[in-house]
Amino acid sequence: MKLTFLVVGVPLFVSGCTSTLPEVVASTGHPDTVIDVRPVRYQNPIGAYTHRTPVDPKPWRGLNDAQAPKGGA
Repeated sequence: MKLTFLVVGVPLFVSGCTSTLPEVVASTGHPDTVIDVRPVRYQNPIGAYTHRTPVDPKPWRGLNDAQAPKGGA
């Protein structure tokens, strides 16, 4: 119980003693800057679509026999 108090309580107490930053600090990483953002150009969602017609299934037994391991497995 004492270890839990030390692990949780001491950092909270120490962080309460720290001073806050002054208001004149200049931060360089403002998320509001849009200088380096390029506009997104439009891309047609079906632009690369190619129509494919259904095809009858081909015989598969020969392909299975060719890929099967040879031997007594």
